[in-house]
Amino acid sequence: MALSFDILTIFPGMFAGVVGESIVARAIKTGLVQVRFTDLRDFTHDRHRSVDDRPYGGGPGMLFKPGPVFEAVESVLAECRAPPVSTRRVILTPQGRRLSQRDLREWSRASWMVLICGHYEGFDERILSGLSAQGFEEVSLGDYVLSGGEVPAMAILDGVVRLLPGALGHPDSAQLESFEANLLDYPQYTRPAEFRGMQVPEVLLSGNHQQIEKWRREQSLKRTEERRQDLLESPGMEKRCVPGCPSQERAQVKEPCYGNHQ
Repeated sequence: MALSFDILTIFPGMFAGVVGESIVARAIKTGLVQVRFTDLRDFTHDRHRSVDDRPYGGGPGMLFKPGPVFEAVESVLAECRAPPVSTRRVILTPQGRRLSQRDLREWSRASWMVLICGHYEGFDERILSGLSAQGFEEVSLGDYVLSGGEVPAMAILDGVVRLLPGALGHPDSAQLESFEANLLDYPQYTRPAEFRGMQVPEVLLSGNHQQIEKWRREQSLKRTEERRQDLLESPGMEKRCVPGCPSQERAQVKEPCYGNHQ
């Protein structure tokens, strides 16, 4: 059964490149995923098709009005493309919790995703509170502000689709990447073996797969320790020493614990 996406936005044309190229386009063509767009302006009732208005109390910017958003959401949810237990409902806002690879992995197991893209100054608060009661959660790409929720929705679409079985060329591709085990990816190289004096590490040319895996694991841990120590503080990680870390004190990083060790 294909994973269905419903994306509510005032700029559906922004998604043409995402759904028309690369992995997402291929997944749509092969039937792994279906993507539908709902234009929020189709649920307005004035000749200007206005979805926004000035905030009460003054201040800069314009807010999405409750009416068009609620009507659009109700229209989409009436389709009942999947039972609630296998449906994920997301509002893209800067105030939401930060998106993680764990979210993408979990959402890739769903049957239906509904994404609402904010724009302008944001949403009337009654939209957020009202839709929260209907199972929507607020999600943000990170600690910065974009012009709207369309780019975050594209990121979620791409990030989820590439985790679907059969979406990537190699079945292990999505497993051996940054963040999959709360670690950054190890350095990778391709031909030629030497370029402008820069050499591929000898271990990768050795053909010794055990040593290659050991080197990759150490490099992944070292890179994470140097660049993203916050990832190493996650639950379910246990300490180990990483060769080559800047100092003995900082060498004590953690790696995923997948159960009891004998």
